[in-house]
Amino acid sequence: MLNLPPPQTTIEEKPIEIPCPDGVRLGGHLWQTRQAEPAGTVIVNPATGVLSRYYHRYARFLAGHGFDVLTYDYRGIGLSRPERLKGCGYRWRDWGELDFEGAIRFVRQQGRCDGLFVVGHSIGGFLPGLAESAHRIDRMLTVGAQYAWWGDYAASRRLSLFLKWHVAMAVLTCAFGYFPGRRLGWLEDLPAGVAHEWSFRGQRFEHSHRPAERQGALDRMAAVAAPILAVTVSDDELGTPAAIRRTLDYYTRAERTAVLLRPSDYGCDTIGHFGLFRDSHASGFWLDTLLWLRDGRNPWPRHVIGP
Repeated sequence: MLNLPPPQTTIEEKPIEIPCPDGVRLGGHLWQTRQAEPAGTVIVNPATGVLSRYYHRYARFLAGHGFDVLTYDYRGIGLSRPERLKGCGYRWRDWGELDFEGAIRFVRQQGRCDGLFVVGHSIGGFLPGLAESAHRIDRMLTVGAQYAWWGDYAASRRLSLFLKWHVAMAVLTCAFGYFPGRRLGWLEDLPAGVAHEWSFRGQRFEHSHRPAERQGALDRMAAVAAPILAVTVSDDELGTPAAIRRTLDYYTRAERTAVLLRPSDYGCDTIGHFGLFRDSHASGFWLDTLLWLRDGRNPWPRHVIGP
């Protein structure tokens, strides 16, 4: 049984702007607990093409249990979308090198608490290591963390996913100058640089960087010493065990633990890539995550999978 403070009803939520190192400003929200001594600050990194508001209920839940929480939209998405998406030049790697870097600097300037934790969904669990200040992270929880190499997709869906995200997306992005995901019902619109990095992703993430930049990216990821608990779900067609292992392989200095959950663990028929952040999991998965974020204890020791 978790020894947790009761959820609070007095949480301060406010819209904020995050300045990035290159001058771009991101939109987001800060959720502050009224607890005298916060348990730490959690930065929630979204999946590609997912609005930060998708994670607001989880953020409110964490704040109700004593954490300060930052949610934000990457450049080109939601609250951080420019007036003109076509030709904006934003790239996937910018979300880690610049946007997440800006998020870390922002929460440190708040000066409310020392502990810095990250919850990263999908690409949001890979990008932290690209930030210069990522060595300041104390603990990470990732959910389906992967960078979309098609060879890691679930075998039963690999061909259809390849055609969707690596053929159709590339063609549509070339035609429109950005990826029109919203009108298709395929996530949000994406800047061309983000869409193309996804479409043409190879086995090695750093190969999307210029040759002279690759070692620097690898060195930043290797500098992260924060323990990482990586969650995948058996019916996640994108964040498969192979995909999360490929992500964890970049964090060579961190203590890394991977767990495989099944929908039946939470009384569900399906969960997939997105389900764990729905509020139907507040009394299950969300509650379990507190044990890791607060105490650094793996809530699922029987579900650990090997390297």
